[in-house]
Amino acid sequence: MKRILFSLALLLIAQQVHAADLETMKDVPYGDHERQVLDFYPAQSDKPTPVVFYIHGGGWQSGDKKTNPQPFLDNGISVVAINYRYVKNVVKEGVTPPVKAPLEDAARALQFVRSKADEWNLDKEKIGATGGSAGACSSLWLAFHDDMADHDSDDPIARESTRLACASVNGAQVTLDPKPLREWMPNYGYGAHAFGLYNLEAVIEKREELMPWIEKYSPMSHVTEDDPPIAMFYGGAVPVVGDSPKDPTHSAIMGVKLAEKLKETGVDVVLVHPGVKDKPYRNSTEYLIDHLTK
Repeated sequence: MKRILFSLALLLIAQQVHAADLETMKDVPYGDHERQVLDFYPAQSDKPTPVVFYIHGGGWQSGDKKTNPQPFLDNGISVVAINYRYVKNVVKEGVTPPVKAPLEDAARALQFVRSKADEWNLDKEKIGATGGSAGACSSLWLAFHDDMADHDSDDPIARESTRLACASVNGAQVTLDPKPLREWMPNYGYGAHAFGLYNLEAVIEKREELMPWIEKYSPMSHVTEDDPPIAMFYGGAVPVVGDSPKDPTHSAIMGVKLAEKLKETGVDVVLVHPGVKDKPYRNSTEYLIDHLTK
């Protein structure tokens, strides 16, 4: 019995040393494409740490995973920041619709991170996604989508869950459907490239044909009552549905409409924009720290 207890003690010490010795890892591949890489910033802890899963913005056409992890590390939260294939990377490869690549890359990267939970000292149950603009849209898509784990797969990574504990996003697009977007904001014009088209008028013209893709890759289409808590942060003008805002691509009007649906569905939601007086959180970072450290 003493030998068993001594062995267990040594194992525990080894795990603690390993957790304390984890260092930042850059450009860790989670796939075969040069853009399918991530950076891992470990919080030093003897216990498995929560994770912020950061998806950069840039319209799924530009941008990079570079980020500042320090506010999270200071609160015992590890950070993973991912790159993903741009839509332009996959058009020549015949991936249809092109938006399939960045969104499904995000899901695969999340599964890869979960597969590293023991090695990287991570808590699989406390992963919160964040990002701005297209990265925010990707985060919401992950948050609302049914679990994409394939439990019958021979690939252990594919068997990992894609569900999140929460998401906290900035300037998010909430749907790729041009019909409601133009009803909310007559001057809205973003998103045609997601389907390999040149402008939103082309998407409107082919809307019925594109509806299976629009529904599959629009965050709002996947909202159900079992979804995790959501926070959305927007700048710009006070949102008025029906107006033509200066920056429709990142307008809080979208947040207002998604928040309505989430409240109707019973999903916990925080919406912060210039028209909100009593802000429960100043920014997405505060929200993530609060929800991942409870």
